[in-house]
Amino acid sequence: MNKYIGCFATSIAGNDHNNIYVIIDADDEYGYLGDGKIRKVNNPKKKKLKHVQLIKRTDDTITGRINNNVALSNEDIKYAIKNIQ
Repeated sequence: MNKYIGCFATSIAGNDHNNIYVIIDADDEYGYLGDGKIRKVNNPKKKKLKHVQLIKRTDDTITGRINNNVALSNEDIKYAIKNIQ
């Protein structure tokens, strides 16, 4: 599992700069970001990791669901982002 999955991130480049996302999946160069509203779990935003700034916080619900291979819902992501702001 990638170390970025489940972390919060802020976009620092592009039309969506300053938006908060959760990293749903990641590979070596790209992260797949979702916010539960515009970018849903089934259609995450593909963004280069150099264009996002990691927030040193995670949500226990999200990391638990990802670690246990339980389906992540858009409501979980929206709730987690709301609590971090």
